[in-house]
Amino acid sequence: MGKKSFLITVDTEGDNLWAWKPGVKITTENESFLNRFQCLCNKYGYKPTYFTNYEMAVSDNFNRFIKPYLKSQQCEIGMHLHAWNSPPEYFLKNANNGGQPFLIEYPYEIMEQKIKYVTDLLENRLEEKIVSHRAGRWVLNKEYTELLIKYGYLTDCSVTPHINWKAAKGSNKIVKGNNYKKYSEEPYWVFNKDQTGKILEIPMTIREKFVYAIDKKTIKGALKAGRDLVLGKKIWLRPNGKNLIEMKGLVDEIYLTDTEYIMFMIHSSELMPGGSPYFRDRESIEKLYQDMEDLFQYIRDRYLGETVKGFFNRWVGKYENRNIDFS
Repeated sequence: MGKKSFLITVDTEGDNLWAWKPGVKITTENESFLNRFQCLCNKYGYKPTYFTNYEMAVSDNFNRFIKPYLKSQQCEIGMHLHAWNSPPEYFLKNANNGGQPFLIEYPYEIMEQKIKYVTDLLENRLEEKIVSHRAGRWVLNKEYTELLIKYGYLTDCSVTPHINWKAAKGSNKIVKGNNYKKYSEEPYWVFNKDQTGKILEIPMTIREKFVYAIDKKTIKGALKAGRDLVLGKKIWLRPNGKNLIEMKGLVDEIYLTDTEYIMFMIHSSELMPGGSPYFRDRESIEKLYQDMEDLFQYIRDRYLGETVKGFFNRWVGKYENRNIDFS
């Protein structure tokens, strides 16, 4: 069995956006912690795709960090759009939840303007054609997808199989996130309305398990094991400081199937102490890096590191017998 593809994706954005409130300035201190992560990827020949949003795109420090790696083809830049702070500004009349609006809450013409603005910004500043995308807060609809196709995007990585985001609210209590519970685990084409364009959806690597070995030494652990046995547990290829064994099991399982890739994800701010709710101090960051090093080394003999657009080009070449010119 030949090597499969290992796609590393980084939602590259401001610091601790989980705690962000309207009116609060978004900082980007985590950009200073990205080089360590890129060096780890380089060590194993992996090529991360940085899904980059507005505040990172305008950061001179981020641009200085990323450009040498782009020129040496050691990474890719994709687009990541947080509607609430991406130009142009637009007041949502029904906003009453104090939350972070989804792009799909905005009028169609504002959606288009925001997509065009961030796309042009990234392409002009980084001198790269942007063809890969991940939606902010994992939310898509048909109009959003059609606009991505219109502006030249070839891949999207927003679908999270088995995950229901309906509990996630936008700017009001009516608009909710997507329910991806029945969506494909495999890549698939999404066409625009008149069938003249399409985009390849590459879902996040998530599987649902109904039996999984976890700590049963405590009452809490036993109850959790019972719950996972009955309801199932969603296993992501996404480190949280406690799930290295689960991630390795997921890698092993997928390698024995017909699935041709695994997709890892992390937020840029999770690489900085205190930049997220999950890694609050230096000790937890060191544990994160230990887990990532262990995982990266574990898969190196079976998986080949590729950017998202690199995987797209190979996938299309295999299934449609043609390659795409990204120039």
